[in-house]
Amino acid sequence: MSSGEWKKKCEDEWGLQGAPMPDNVDWRSVYEAKPFNRNLLKNPSPYGTLSVRHDSGSGEGGLSEVPPRRGLCIPGFIEGDFSDWTTSTEDIPSDLSGIPKGAVVCAMAKYSWHIMEQMVDLKAEGLWEELLDEYRPEIVIQDWYEESSLHDFIYQLHVKLLGADKTSVIAEHTFNPTEERGAYSRNHKWKEVSHVFSSYGPGVRHVHFLHRLKNQFLNGFYTTASSGSAVIVRPVKSY
Repeated sequence: MSSGEWKKKCEDEWGLQGAPMPDNVDWRSVYEAKPFNRNLLKNPSPYGTLSVRHDSGSGEGGLSEVPPRRGLCIPGFIEGDFSDWTTSTEDIPSDLSGIPKGAVVCAMAKYSWHIMEQMVDLKAEGLWEELLDEYRPEIVIQDWYEESSLHDFIYQLHVKLLGADKTSVIAEHTFNPTEERGAYSRNHKWKEVSHVFSSYGPGVRHVHFLHRLKNQFLNGFYTTASSGSAVIVRPVKSY
């Protein structure tokens, strides 16, 4: 097929009529990269092999099976395969403000954040500069985390759209929910988190995805798990 035929194939299959499609782009490579309607994050469910579906037509998705409840782990060890993620741990100092002076504390929960982050290179995934700068397709963020009664705050999400230098922030989204620690929270339900970036400024080349999951050590080591993390580009023009 000629370059023009590959270009027409991309335009027709992804509904890109009206999008900038310059002739100097390698359209065969773009088509084979399939940059739209797929998860651009690697290893989206590091806490286990979980079946996660994404509707290729809408970009919407969900867990097609409920992940198992997280059990007790060996102290200081988080179970999972975290390849393709950059991970770190942040210890949280114990809050002693509510303890009366002179009181003897036999046991106190200790907390830490398990931080996971990943950088997506949009051009390497098949998207081209003119599309990102002029058409500005929707960039969909999705994630799931397991509720628990560990703490009021067990999950944080921070996603940034970055320029070519990986430091210039063009748009960002932060989510820091407060958990309701009632009796129902012991059911370990899974909560969906989502956000759509649209109408962002020109120059986006990377997506930095970071979430923080809280762990607790009190008579055992308990973790907050995540699943189905996703960055999906839709062939839909931003307005």
